Amino acid sequence: MKYLASSYYFDFESDIIQNIISKYKCRPLSKVDQSIALYTKIRDDYKYDPYNISLSKNNYRSSIIANKTTGNCVEKSILLIACLRGLDIPARLHLGKVKNHIAVERLTEKFGINELTPHGMVQVYLNDKWLKVSPAFNKSLCEKLNVTPLDFDGKNNACLQEFNKEGKQFMEYLDDYGHFEDVPVEFMKQNIKVHYPHIFDTKENITEFKL
Repeated sequence: MKYLASSYYFDFESDIIQNIISKYKCRPLSKVDQSIALYTKIRDDYKYDPYNISLSKNNYRSSIIANKTTGNCVEKSILLIACLRGLDIPARLHLGKVKNHIAVERLTEKFGINELTPHGMVQVYLNDKWLKVSPAFNKSLCEKLNVTPLDFDGKNNACLQEFNKEGKQFMEYLDDYGHFEDVPVEFMKQNIKVHYPHIFDTKENITEFKL
């Protein structure tokens, strides 16, 4: 299956990715259990940070992302996909647009709107079906926002936290860009520039933004 291949972005042969997945290789875990364990690790070990955005191809490599302590939704999805493929579990990137409704003051200040695009998630193939999972929001952040952490059971989608614990709307999906075999950096660049033209310089040498 083509969704098992390594690539420039999903470079799971790298030492750092092999180190991450090594503990799951040597234990007698099913593909489902491996997927759940990796999802939880990527979700919680890399803190969610939507304010550091790159237009550089190199910064979307899983081996580069793995060296960081934080990541946005696309970065964390890329890292999870590389780890899954490294364990011979088919996985692919899925992109869309989302709107956040809780703790959006800084988001609105920086982006001019409480919408995030492209929003990244993962499709993982288990037991003959594709499941959508979103490892973006780490457990400690969810607790701070009074939102139940998004757990993955290996059987059902885990891609949307629609409400917080009090029933207030937290997230909604506005648009779906579909799934991709590899990381569509050029598509993401244009998507970012179209949606946030006021904060992005279109010069080609501007590749990194800390908002």
